[in-house]
Amino acid sequence: MNNKHSKNSRTLSMYVRLCAGKRINKAEEANRFGVDERSIQRDIDDIRAFLEDQKAESTAESREIVYDRIHKGFVMTGTDGSAMSNSEILAVSKILLESRAFGKKEMEALLNKLVEGCVPLRNMKLVSDLIANEKYHYVELTHPIRNPDILWKLGEAVRGCNRLEIHYQKQNAVQENVKRVIEPVGIIFSEYYFYLNAFIVEKNAAGRYEHKYSYPAIFRIDRIVKCREMGEKFKLPYNGRFEEGEFRKRVQFMYSGELMRVKFLFFGRNAEAVLDRLPTAKIVSGQDGACEIEAEVYGKGILMWLLSQGEQVEILRPEWLREEMGQKLGKMQERYQ
Repeated sequence: MNNKHSKNSRTLSMYVRLCAGKRINKAEEANRFGVDERSIQRDIDDIRAFLEDQKAESTAESREIVYDRIHKGFVMTGTDGSAMSNSEILAVSKILLESRAFGKKEMEALLNKLVEGCVPLRNMKLVSDLIANEKYHYVELTHPIRNPDILWKLGEAVRGCNRLEIHYQKQNAVQENVKRVIEPVGIIFSEYYFYLNAFIVEKNAAGRYEHKYSYPAIFRIDRIVKCREMGEKFKLPYNGRFEEGEFRKRVQFMYSGELMRVKFLFFGRNAEAVLDRLPTAKIVSGQDGACEIEAEVYGKGILMWLLSQGEQVEILRPEWLREEMGQKLGKMQERYQ
């Protein structure tokens, strides 16, 4: 039993060090564990057999043990199919930094866990150095999420269809707090912030909760001051279920509202940027140096984006949106006269 325990510990020790990018020399290992080199070779063969079994189960598994003649030792090459590559870790780290989703302290802790938990030891310093400057100059938002655990709490409420009572800080001059009873249906991240999609509900004359609007409201999660589970479940019909992915395609700048179809002319050089910004957009036709584009969107957030395009766009319909665009442009022009 002791010999078996020693062999298992010895093999695991070498496996862990190989995974960390260390080199295994048979003579050194034999001296370390007080065994002959043939025992060490058998341990290495066991590790090789284990990795072959892993390859049989996952086509993404590419690790193997090879002998490095220059450094006179065994090393592990390839990658674990379930692990992220160095370039993937670097890309995710860059995206996190650009998102500015958390406070400086929370962001630094998250990046450290990501690098230390996913990057092989031999590459850890390199990856850390590549993001060090951005970490140092990271500027948190004026109102960042200080407690990331609230995301999980809200996620559980979404998954469990739990009705919530929240106190929410409105984004107005006095920043008043309002109380809402909501039925949470999704969580989305956009433009620096996490948002909770939820139906606002109120009691009807019969004392039963019903939706105030036919579409879900959007709450910025960092503005949720208090959140309490009411111990009540809610049900949504299958055909009325909320799908974050579909909603995200149709909402701009997290402005909620009724679903509508917008048609406009785009006079820019390349419509690819429009199609990327509006996933539901389709080029209907081209005419006189412009292309006619149609998109399905929720709410008036689309107006903010269209205004940002300046003279490159002209709204065709709906007519009320075209008129509102004209009114806003008129007010903007007045400011410069």
